[in-house]
Amino acid sequence: MKNKCVLVTGSGTGIGREIALEFARCGAAVALHYSHTRDGAASAVEEIRRAGGRAEAFSADFNRTEEAQRLAAQALEFLGGLDVLVNNAGVTMNMPFLKVTPEQFDTLYHVNVRAQFFLTQAVVPALAASRGNIINLSSIHALRGAPGHAVYAGTKGAIIAYTRELAVELAPLGIRVNTIAPGAVTVDNHRKVMSTDPDALGDGIPCGFAGTPGDVAKLAVFVAGDHARYLLGQTLVLDGGSTSWMAFGDGFRHFSDAPFGRGYVPGV
Repeated sequence: MKNKCVLVTGSGTGIGREIALEFARCGAAVALHYSHTRDGAASAVEEIRRAGGRAEAFSADFNRTEEAQRLAAQALEFLGGLDVLVNNAGVTMNMPFLKVTPEQFDTLYHVNVRAQFFLTQAVVPALAASRGNIINLSSIHALRGAPGHAVYAGTKGAIIAYTRELAVELAPLGIRVNTIAPGAVTVDNHRKVMSTDPDALGDGIPCGFAGTPGDVAKLAVFVAGDHARYLLGQTLVLDGGSTSWMAFGDGFRHFSDAPFGRGYVPGV
């Protein structure tokens, strides 16, 4: 990744922030994106600069397509080109299917799918020039069902389908497109909204523990590198064996009381 130029969306917190830091540790210049709170992205920028790297943070509200397109222009201007786009930005929500509002539905699809689509469209010429990479972040929610996640799962399933098509369409331009679908990865947001210790999630995962943002970040760097040059159009499931397990029991009967989406998705 030395001297590569990378844009990571949704990099103010959690997985996205760690992906940005990992690319920087490997020698890349990084443009970070945040939506509302600058603190996490700003501290990551300072960390990268203290280590001798080059980084800047940019704000964009992904409910507004024009702001996603503006982010593309700002990142390209700062970086001077683009080698890797990591589409990580996303918002989740758990809400019973019968209670979902059109506004909530639109919020998740605008942020998780629409903004990503048009941001990617805006940077494809730069990625074609560098024969670069696009990495889209999906989720095991796209592959397995959980009560209350009909909207979120739909957006993540769309990302997987869109990745396959885009990989084929952009391959003649020398651009590789792949998806990472993480399983349970403990981030600060989980600790804020879950009534139980998120570290206890490991009890239901075959490997015995939940993943970390660093696990996803290291895989993202590998996928973007030359060692993965034959990898294209794939969904890499990073879940400790969760989707390999044939679950039995009545877990599907229970709706989680964790208020995912509160403060961001209307009405949550």
